[in-house]
Amino acid sequence: MSKPTISDLARAAGVSVTTVSHAFSGRRHVDPDTRRRIQDLAAQMGYHPSSMARALRSGRTGTIALASSMPFAVAAGPSRLGFLMEIAASAAMSALSRDLALCLIPPHPTAQASSAAGFDGVILVEPMRDDPMVAHFEARNTPIVSIGTVPGRPDIPSVDIRSAETATLLLAHLADQGCRHIAALIGTSPRTSQIEGEAAYRAFVADHALPATLDHLDEAGGEEAGYRATLRLLGAEPGIDGIFAAIDAFASGAVRAAHDLGREIPAQLRIVTRYDGLRAKLSQPPLTAVDLHLPAVAEQAVQLLLSRIEGAGGRALAEVPELVPRRSSTASAG
Repeated sequence: MSKPTISDLARAAGVSVTTVSHAFSGRRHVDPDTRRRIQDLAAQMGYHPSSMARALRSGRTGTIALASSMPFAVAAGPSRLGFLMEIAASAAMSALSRDLALCLIPPHPTAQASSAAGFDGVILVEPMRDDPMVAHFEARNTPIVSIGTVPGRPDIPSVDIRSAETATLLLAHLADQGCRHIAALIGTSPRTSQIEGEAAYRAFVADHALPATLDHLDEAGGEEAGYRATLRLLGAEPGIDGIFAAIDAFASGAVRAAHDLGREIPAQLRIVTRYDGLRAKLSQPPLTAVDLHLPAVAEQAVQLLLSRIEGAGGRALAEVPELVPRRSSTASAG
């Protein structure tokens, strides 16, 4: 008995071959009820779409990539690739549901230098201004979308992850907890999250007539950079009672410095950070952070990339970030 073809499935479902193709690829909108009916019939008939045949017809590999130029010291460590891996896991599921494979290019120079494999498109996580990863893939005519807007490149489709709102949310929380001298630890790399985080900090302390203490740290320094900066800042300005760390590795270093200085958290020093990953959850005390809704962001990015592969542009806006209060900033948190 011969295997059912896409034409057989289309006839059984009462739709066109094109609709069946789109129902499996996800590259065009198909009514959800129609998609489910097609997929149910495919299961009953034993039909399986041929990824090899599709690749031959379209000239595509059926594989997309996810990459970032974030330094290994920030992206790795206790969080096991943290921010990047959480996005990758969700993006892989989203790609799989569209019969695509996702390749993760780890945040390490050797991995980035060898990323010459052919991909149908790539999602870049928080690219910086003049990011070498952007140049790398553009030189290969690989469609690109970004999670976090690319400074200076409004032409690259992106998911805006609301970095300014996130920073303001954390700063307002510290002020609500009684902080009157908030220091900021901001990364030096020109990524939108750091650029907008610094701008939000400067605007917030100006609007609330608070002293401004801002330190720029090399992301490659990771937790150690946050530790040394906090020791230095608290030594120079002992009145600091709050720390906004734009990167979770910096926050981990700040917690360690506070412990070494005998500064009780949160009674004498309150610390918050942007990303609610394992570093935040496993910290002692656990760190107040923000739920950035990364699974939904990954889904948006995959859909945006598929549109980009088809020649469309566009932008998406992430869900409103939600504060996750913990004991690093409020004694009443669980």
